Parts: sequence; structure tokens; C-alpha cells
Amino acid sequence: MGKDVIIACDFASAEETIRFLDKFNKIQDEIVSCDHISLSISRPYVKIGMELFYAEGPQIIKTLKARGHKVFLDLKLHDIPNTVKKSMMVLGAYGVDMVNVHAAGGIEMMKAAKEGLMLGAARLADKPKLIAVTQLTSTDEETMHKELLIDKPLAEVVRQYALNAKAAGLDGVVCSAHEAADIHKYCGDDFLTVTPGIRLAGDSAGDQRRVMTPAAAKEVGSDYIVVGRSITGEAKPTGAYTKCCEDFID
Repeated sequence: MGKDVIIACDFASAEETIRFLDKFNKIQDEIVSCDHISLSISRPYVKIGMELFYAEGPQIIKTLKARGHKVFLDLKLHDIPNTVKKSMMVLGAYGVDMVNVHAAGGIEMMKAAKEGLMLGAARLADKPKLIAVTQLTSTDEETMHKELLIDKPLAEVVRQYALNAKAAGLDGVVCSAHEAADIHKYCGDDFLTVTPGIRLAGDSAGDQRRVMTPAAAKEVGSDYIVVGRSITGEAKPTGAYTKCCEDFID
């Protein structure tokens, strides 16, 4: 199974996003010794979250796809099954490569999401992957117990949510890299683990509670890592991205 580094483009506008990504386009011909990541260096896989999508709408997806980027649309849908199905029919037509829901919505909601997504993407040759958020990487065990009133251990809850997503026919889950190995153990190696909360060694964890380096995420079996501030917050983001690729991709 292929691996990839996804850059979290948590910017406020399309202009800011394109200005950032232009830095990668300019280095296409400079990376010649890393054949296995040269294409990714010039056209990295990107995540569009709520802030950017709500500010710019579907046009930002069209713009990034036209520039050759794979797009993970991170909107975390969580509603009644019929509403999620209809919403996914809309999102499926956008041509994104991956989109997500909240696993807390339950198996029937996730089944409805998959059905709607496939209907929306019916005319597309490449169908988008659908994954489910288990627990946010900003959530720790204390928060889960005291605020969410979930009394099971965090790892057990994440595992069950992953099993629910698999039962619903989803392609994988969003989880902490700390849970990736356990999820593969119970859900199979072909069940995707997309892991945010990734920081280069020495970087601040920020508002994330469960973090890991790209090299460590590789060792525990993450399929995709999502990296934000460790790349976007750097003075030389292309260098930080290249480091992530070298540490994570085989």
C-alpha cells in the first residue's frame, strides 16, 4: 500500500493557499535524487479543512485539482443518515480524492455517507475514498471521560469506531498514529489509517494531545500522515515537507 504526506492547508483564503503552494511548484526540477517522492514534492497532496472550504467554496477544489494536487476534503460530516447521504452526493461530484465523516454518527450514518458519495461520484473514473474520524487528536482520555462521558479506554473506543467504519464499508479512519497498529491488527492492512497530529522532532505540539514524528508514524504503520504547522509554519516549508517525505515514505 502506498504512503503519502498530506499537507494541511489551513489557510483563510485561496490567495494565501496558492501563494503557499507556488513555493512547491518552483522546485520541481531541483529534486532529482529522490525519484520516489519527486512528483509529490512539486504537487503535494493537500487537505482542505472547514475554514478554507467555508471561505472559498467548491472553487478552491477545482483550482487545486486543476493544478495537479490530490485533495482530502476534511469536513467531518456528522448528522442524521439522510442528511449526510444527500450532502455526500454533492461532495462526491467535486472530484476530491478523499473525504470524511465522524464515526460517532454510527454505522447507518456511515453506510448512508458511502452510498451518497458513490452516487455523487458515479461519473468519475476515480472514486473518492471515504474515511471516518475516530477521536480527534486534541482529545485525550481525561477529556473523553469527564466531558464526553465515555467511560471506556480511549484505545478501545477508537478500535470499536474503526470496526464500525469497516462494517459500514468505509476505506479507513482518521486516528492518532498511536492507534494505527492496533487498527491494522483488527481491521486489516488494507484498511487505511490517516494520522494527523504529526510533528517534526523539536516542534511544538500546539493544541494536539497525541502527536508523533513522521519516522515514528512510519514504524507503527500509518498509511497517510497529515502535517500542518510543522510545514506551513516554517520559513522554508519545502525543506520541511521534503524531510517529512524522506522520513515517512519508503
